[in-house]
Amino acid sequence: MRPKHFTAALALAAGLASQAWAQPAVSLADAVESAWQRTSQSAEVSGQARRALAERAGAGALWAAPPALEVGVVSSRQRAVAATRETEVGIAIPLWLPGQRAARKGQVEAEASAASSNAAAARLRVAGLVREAAAEVALQHAEVAAAQANARELDALAKDVERRVAAGDLARADTLSANAEHLTAVTVLAQARQGLQAAQLRWQALTGLQAVPPLATDVPATSVDEHPAIRAAAVNVELARQRLSVVRTSRSEAPELVVKARREVTAGEPSINGVGVALRVPFGTASRNEPLMATALSEVELAEATQRELQQQLDAEVATARHAVDSARQQARDETTRAKLLRERATLIDKSFKAGETPLPELLRAVTAAAQAEAAVSRAQAALAQAASRLQQALGVMP
Repeated sequence: MRPKHFTAALALAAGLASQAWAQPAVSLADAVESAWQRTSQSAEVSGQARRALAERAGAGALWAAPPALEVGVVSSRQRAVAATRETEVGIAIPLWLPGQRAARKGQVEAEASAASSNAAAARLRVAGLVREAAAEVALQHAEVAAAQANARELDALAKDVERRVAAGDLARADTLSANAEHLTAVTVLAQARQGLQAAQLRWQALTGLQAVPPLATDVPATSVDEHPAIRAAAVNVELARQRLSVVRTSRSEAPELVVKARREVTAGEPSINGVGVALRVPFGTASRNEPLMATALSEVELAEATQRELQQQLDAEVATARHAVDSARQQARDETTRAKLLRERATLIDKSFKAGETPLPELLRAVTAAAQAEAAVSRAQAALAQAASRLQQALGVMP
């Protein structure tokens, strides 16, 4: 088979696979959103947002806790014909301690920010799964396209050998060798298609979509400081500090302002009414405050340590991902050059074979080597897209 025919077959196979792969067209962002909606984390994030709104309303209330109603009724008989009935109604209103309300508002705002930041970080983790699944499908598509092109070329070569054997130019053994190589290529193609089907099934299970969008190969000019996980870690540190502030301003239980109304009724006598005000102030003891303070301080220290550890981890991941992109780009260039050289060699040997100067085994080896090199180009291009995608993930860039 002519080299230009092989190149056309490779392009046709890749084009058909690409069309079947990308129809109907969806973006990577659509795939991430679809995968996100299928996770339990999306429901958890919605619950956190609703809880943050409810707690914000509670922090803006005029009292530190819900008021309590007190009702008391006392009946007594002082004489045989006279009875006394006392009714007392009161309401106890928990009061904010100095600075406690502002600290509580700060905590609620930090919790709302943490819910939003943690949701963004969770979405990025889902995006990483989607990117890896899309990259796996792309790699398997490259394997199928290359195996299909190789099978077609060996099929055409086997038919050409059969014609020459029938004409008496070649021996019967050459037909057997050519057919054997073609069957090997068909087996490789079947295995590649099985791998592609498995990758597509994993993609469908993750996203619920049939079509797989292509991966972007551009490398964004951004820093890891914009990473959603870094922002979430910073917000979690602020949340821990706000909780510590609440503990510091809540050295005791909330004091209560109690307002009571009293009415005494005695048969045959005027009723007696009265109003009273009382203030209940609980004491804060070390047995109550010290465990709360120790827990709050531990949360701050843990959040700060987590932030430092995450920063170091992401810096290392970004450096590794950048190196992988550079290596993949260089490998793609090298594989392209190698494929051109081996294809040119196969062309020369094919001409020599047709002239009767080169035996068939040598041509088969040359054709196989050229096909493997061209398959390596397809794999290298897919690997470059995967490396760029992993760098985007390490930098925290959403599709």
